[in-house]
Amino acid sequence: MNFLVQWGVNPWGEDTIIHAQWSLVYVALAFGVCFMLGHTLFVKFWPKPAGPSSAPLNEAAAANVPARVPRHSLAARMFHWIMAASMLTLLGTAMVPILGLEFNWVEIHWIAGLVLTVSIIYHIIHASFWLDFWSIWLNKEDASEAITRLKRAMGRSAPAPRKAAKYPWDNKMYHTAIVLSALAVVPTGLFMMKRVETVLFARNPYLFSDGTWGVMYVLHGLAGIGLVGLIIAHIYFAIRPEKLWITKGMVFGDISRQEFLEHHDPERWIIGTNAHGAPEQQRL
Repeated sequence: MNFLVQWGVNPWGEDTIIHAQWSLVYVALAFGVCFMLGHTLFVKFWPKPAGPSSAPLNEAAAANVPARVPRHSLAARMFHWIMAASMLTLLGTAMVPILGLEFNWVEIHWIAGLVLTVSIIYHIIHASFWLDFWSIWLNKEDASEAITRLKRAMGRSAPAPRKAAKYPWDNKMYHTAIVLSALAVVPTGLFMMKRVETVLFARNPYLFSDGTWGVMYVLHGLAGIGLVGLIIAHIYFAIRPEKLWITKGMVFGDISRQEFLEHHDPERWIIGTNAHGAPEQQRL
């Protein structure tokens, strides 16, 4: 376990966990770079599956798709970019002690953490009552689709998969990874604020034992290190030429009919409105 955690000695001379190993940051960076290179080479040189890339669409359903398809509401886009800014600020300030820089990074760090926390709470409420909450979560059909695509990529016989609903299975996998990381980094970060002076509450470094604080710092650090690799992958896919239409959708809020039919199945992503008059996606 020493390759994951840093040990130290507390005032009573006892060995205790301090935080995650900082060297793992470089492992995460190396993983991100290798992933980008590996995927680029895979796309360029790996043989493409024979036959059609996807099952044919229902022409009647496709005919009902409008010229512009709403993909992300203004509220959803604001959440995304605020969350992105806060996460990049958190990761940037977390690198300060690793790089040996000296300035008051702690205050910037916990303020960005609060912004991230509030944005996540807002997103949960917004997704629960104004969006199709379950459209982003993995299900059995996603697992079947992933297996089918893997078989085809490996040259094995498999039927052409259906086009995606609003979120393809790989988007859902990434969302799941981000959620799991947030479940570790946000609660631990909020508790760790008790160890520093803030305008919100009095400092109390004795809230937990040294061992408990150590475990909390390790969980916070490992989750943050994992986010380094996840964010590198996210930015990489966001700027790939074949994925730019998704990025534009997150900037402007909609996609064209051609982009919709090229990547989505109108029987799996039905365009309509919910009780609030906002765009709604229903998955069949």
